[in-house]
Amino acid sequence: MDRRSFIKKAGVAGAGAAASTVLAAPAIAQENPKITWRCSSGFPKALDTIYGAAEVFAAAVNEATDGNFQIQVFGAGEIVGALEGADAVRDGTIEMAHTASYYFFGKDPSWAFGTGVPFGLNQRMTNGWLYEGGGLDLLNEFYAANNMISFPAGNTGAQMGGWFRKEINTVADLQGLKFRIGGFGGRIISELGVVPQNIPGGDIYAALERGTIDGAEFVGPYDDAKLGFNKVAPYCYYPGWWEGGVTLLNMINLDKWNELPSNYKGIVKSASALANGVMMARYDSLNPAALKKLVAEGTQLRPYSREILEACFDAATKVYGEISAENPQFKKLHDSYMGYRGDGYLWFQLSEYSFDTFMMLQQRGGKL
Repeated sequence: MDRRSFIKKAGVAGAGAAASTVLAAPAIAQENPKITWRCSSGFPKALDTIYGAAEVFAAAVNEATDGNFQIQVFGAGEIVGALEGADAVRDGTIEMAHTASYYFFGKDPSWAFGTGVPFGLNQRMTNGWLYEGGGLDLLNEFYAANNMISFPAGNTGAQMGGWFRKEINTVADLQGLKFRIGGFGGRIISELGVVPQNIPGGDIYAALERGTIDGAEFVGPYDDAKLGFNKVAPYCYYPGWWEGGVTLLNMINLDKWNELPSNYKGIVKSASALANGVMMARYDSLNPAALKKLVAEGTQLRPYSREILEACFDAATKVYGEISAENPQFKKLHDSYMGYRGDGYLWFQLSEYSFDTFMMLQQRGGKL
């Protein structure tokens, strides 16, 4: 074969191979497109635990996609208000929000189950219901009607029961009390004469300091100390019976979700699960030292009386029945959630409760 003819033919073949490579690139790029989303947190940036979970999530997505999927996290109020996340996601104003779904309880009480309801599930049970008990599927059926899908992306564990200017010993002490409380808890405690106030976390201190409210609940020792509640309200009560295992959700606009390639969807789910675990680990690590510091600075810890807890439990049961009778969607979620609660506490009293009780007795005896 003529040498020049061979080279020419080889050159054409090589060019064809190169062209094939170039043509294949868009297909690869299509699988890993460059995407930028905005995520509005329902919390101020100063709270590195609860706000920080959104950053953990965003960093994991960025790393898993080699920087092709960037999620910019904004603090409450930077692009939408702390209590406006659901509307902004539904309308497509932002692609997603990392927030507590019970903030939107006023739209429909069914929203509360995405985060937690009074005398509900603890953190472990909540994850069990969401991931294995069909809870997340039921929630996403509900959220789909609001043009969004959600995934668990954080949990605080059982929270504290709030900060007060004066001692709260009996049900009578609750009458007329102006108390900052989010979600379903406000609906329940209003049955006992409390006037609930739904105030964003970043605005609570000022309201307590001015006396606009008589008390406030938020999360627990670490976050509450950061916000300085102990400086304006000396009495801290426990437990937060309305928040036994509070889940934070990544709420995502459904249209934007459906546009994602399947591998990005998988990464979002995995990164959300990572944030879910990291937040709980951080709270468990940070709360003990924060509690010791608060007590050393003069905080008066008080348990809610049995009288108050029993009255609140009975009020919750009554309200659940009333809402279930008129709201089929709420009843569907309620029956699934509370069914899981019954089995969960049957098991936990044999396992976690008996073990934890023994270990706490050892601690009180000075052996730990």
